[in-house]
Amino acid sequence: MEEKLTNRPHKLTVLNRSTCCLTGLEDVVSFDESQVVLNTVMGLLTIKGKGLHVSRLTVEKGEIDINGTVDSFTYSSNEAYKRSGASVFSRLFK
Repeated sequence: MEEKLTNRPHKLTVLNRSTCCLTGLEDVVSFDESQVVLNTVMGLLTIKGKGLHVSRLTVEKGEIDINGTVDSFTYSSNEAYKRSGASVFSRLFK
């Protein structure tokens, strides 16, 4: 039986604002050099900065490492993200 990602702990470690390691990852929503948006077990996490790049990604284990200059971390509800994956009919007939 496969372990659910929601049972995994969420941990964010930042070293000198240049390297961050994260566990509890569910999905990578988007990423570019200035912003990385992640769906974690604790909600959506937006990481903003300069020269950001993903150095290691293991979705199966729920882990990601990001390098670059980190300016901010923002958590938000992932309800909007979950709704965007719902079918048109399920959203119409709520």
